[in-house]
Amino acid sequence: MGTARVVFDRWDGRYAERMSAIRSSAVRDLFAAASRPDIISLSGGMPEVSLVPTEAVARAAAAAIREHGTEALQYGSSEGRVQLREIIVELMAESGMRLKADDLIVTAGAQQALDLLAKIFIDPGDTIITEGPTYLGALQAFSAYQPNIVCIPMDDDGMRVDLLEAKLRELGPRGAKFIYTIPNFQNPAGVTLTPERRRKLVDLAREYDIPLIEDDPYGRLRFEGGHAKTLRALDEDVIYLGTTSKIFAPGLRLGWVAAPAPILAKLLLAKQAADLCGSAYAQVTAEKYFTGTRWRRVLQDLTRTYAERRDAMLEALAEHLPPEVRYTRPEGGFFVWVELPEFLDVKPLLAEAVEAGVTYVPGDAFFPDGRGRNCMRLAFCFAKPDDIREGVRRLAEVLEDRLELYRAFQAAGVLEGEAKSA
Repeated sequence: MGTARVVFDRWDGRYAERMSAIRSSAVRDLFAAASRPDIISLSGGMPEVSLVPTEAVARAAAAAIREHGTEALQYGSSEGRVQLREIIVELMAESGMRLKADDLIVTAGAQQALDLLAKIFIDPGDTIITEGPTYLGALQAFSAYQPNIVCIPMDDDGMRVDLLEAKLRELGPRGAKFIYTIPNFQNPAGVTLTPERRRKLVDLAREYDIPLIEDDPYGRLRFEGGHAKTLRALDEDVIYLGTTSKIFAPGLRLGWVAAPAPILAKLLLAKQAADLCGSAYAQVTAEKYFTGTRWRRVLQDLTRTYAERRDAMLEALAEHLPPEVRYTRPEGGFFVWVELPEFLDVKPLLAEAVEAGVTYVPGDAFFPDGRGRNCMRLAFCFAKPDDIREGVRRLAEVLEDRLELYRAFQAAGVLEGEAKSA
């Protein structure tokens, strides 16, 4: 993993206090190791952009200049181009969501939308609610504004809405600023919120008058199982985040947020302060791609590829990991969540895993308070099936010594004390 270089910072003490709450991204920190040719990366949730036809994208980019050169190279509106917003409205309608172009704004990926939402809602010390574990990029965005983050546990059916209800009752009226959830193929857990829990979640948000933020980057990447309505389709007051990163190109940094008018007005002010407006050139290129190519066929190829890689990972986990290890079985998306016996801490094992030629993301990155140390997130979206199988085999070898120790403690009836220091 290398040795970090210590640099004296003579401006220490000048920075805003909120910077102390911001942690480095565990995924970004692994990029250097994952780029080595001998490393199989099961860490980064990178789309398989090699399946996106570059010739079609080149034609779209050329058409953006040829047909809209002056517009594409100029400043644009803070809301985003109306033509792109109308395309997004059509995409959302396919998932049962009815809205107009004026009901959303285009952002620099859904990540910017998370930051803008945090900016308009959170004061230091405010309580917000997320799933536990949750998307580490959301934790980064929210933590900058110094909230108290309450994580609601999940099971194979998604967020435990019974525990959410108990927490809301404990916090009382206006006790939380918002609830944040990824209901489809959750990052990092891979689980999907059931239809029954979706309705209950929407009802609770309405009962307690709490904004509900639905982050849906993976919704179109379903491999199996029935379609589940989005939260936004159940309630038009839900704040919905979408992105083109998983169905087109993350490099264009295009996402959007749909929200009730008063919230959207605040978001627009925050976006103007952040970047004035998004890239008109990227937006026009996306318009040309979604109207002038067979992008749905590309999406089918992407989904089929991810499904094959998911299957390869689940097969390898079943073959190489012992029954003490639990893992989720996602119906779509990018990720599998692996849970080992509680006394194991997977973070110190990462250096050994890198030496063995495989990377993963330690589970504590997905909690604000250090929980999840016995868990890891594995991504199946980028590595090829044979590499996934080999990567899981290497990972199992790294874990085997620790699991043998666990079995020895278990057989001896000693799982406290010595086991926790193993």
